[in-house]
Amino acid sequence: MASKIIDPAGPGGTDGGPPAGSGAPADGADAEGAAGAAEAAEAAPAAAGTVSAVASEAPAGPGARADPGAPAGAAHGTAGSAADTGSAADTGSAADGTGRPARDPFLDNAKFLLIVLVVIGHSWPMGLVEGSRTVKAGYLWISSFHMPAFILLSGYFSRGFTGRPAQLRRLVAGVLVPYLVFEVLYTAVETAAWGKPFRLTLTEPTFVCWFLAALFVWRLTVPLWRVIPRPLPVAVLVSLAAGTSTLGDDLALPRVLMFLPWFVLGLALRPAHFARLRTSAPLRWCAPLVLAAGGAAAYALAPGTDVHWLWMSHGQAELGASTLPYLLVRLALFAVTALMTGAFLAVVPRRTRWITAFGAVTLYPYLLHGLLTTAAHGYGWEAPLRPLGPLGAGLLTVCGAAVAVLLSTAPVRRLARPLIEPPVPGLTRPRRRGRSPGTSEPRTA
Repeated sequence: MASKIIDPAGPGGTDGGPPAGSGAPADGADAEGAAGAAEAAEAAPAAAGTVSAVASEAPAGPGARADPGAPAGAAHGTAGSAADTGSAADTGSAADGTGRPARDPFLDNAKFLLIVLVVIGHSWPMGLVEGSRTVKAGYLWISSFHMPAFILLSGYFSRGFTGRPAQLRRLVAGVLVPYLVFEVLYTAVETAAWGKPFRLTLTEPTFVCWFLAALFVWRLTVPLWRVIPRPLPVAVLVSLAAGTSTLGDDLALPRVLMFLPWFVLGLALRPAHFARLRTSAPLRWCAPLVLAAGGAAAYALAPGTDVHWLWMSHGQAELGASTLPYLLVRLALFAVTALMTGAFLAVVPRRTRWITAFGAVTLYPYLLHGLLTTAAHGYGWEAPLRPLGPLGAGLLTVCGAAVAVLLSTAPVRRLARPLIEPPVPGLTRPRRRGRSPGTSEPRTA
């Protein structure tokens, strides 16, 4: 079920085998500037983030209506971030000096921190993960919530999607086109680093590209979830059924279906839900305890736990489980992931920080870091660190976090913009002059 797709935020490679990207996912998130900070917008332009436009079609809050003429990046939904494209009505933020809705720093902070976890996870080779109980516990801890949380935010920012022509154009330009571009790039890097034949299989996403394929499908189904009674229980049933079925790898179908409940949950959330996490003192005090308990549980379970349970690309048969135990474990994972995701969001900084502007351009580090980790694992650049166990993982963690920051900076975005936000005749509008590079996403509406 998972020949090309490996893990969403997992290690870059398997013992001696090709890297996770070489045939296998994270997160993708959004592209707009930090709320009310012109300097932040310059430091980490809002536009740089196809992932954000991709994952968020301007969510409309209760009673609010998405603006058909709004630019793809207005509000949390530009081409710079994989998880958002929302409106001020949704995020509860007021309009900034430009007349456009101001971004919510809490959401941008959450998206960037999740992207950092994605990059860190991909920087750890599977040999290192399986060779150290401590490292494996850290990997299980990260994987227990980081992609579900990112997908949840993607669903939240997709609430305003109704399938209007302008929205469909943005979806094609901001998600489908980057997907096709990076499928070619990842195939080329794998050929160079791993000596694999250059063979494009555009229907089977490679490495991190699975998220773009999944987001494309999820976004198209948003109108459907509006008319289905009790959509979340239905999505859970679909997810469980997918795990007990034999699915192919086309369009990352196993992950599309098994991660689906988190996207649907995001569609059901409202600003008040996030506000409670941010303002409730008891929740914020309990959150670190929940995260610590999750770490302790991961350490206790690490020796006998198969990490493939968390990748959502392997079904019951591949995991070697009978039906009832499989379903019980999956239900337990839903509960654990919900707790960990809520705890993570509760400890995310609420105010503007130096990382806030980077949260508007998460598509850049998301798509670019995989090229680096695929090459690194292919050429064995991290091999000297593998015998070091936790120390090696610590060094790779520092490198991964630094790479996430570096790939979010304005100079990198300027260079990568033609790949991540390519101009598409008939779908995107020419970028206005006078704006600093990376401060707005492609205008596709």
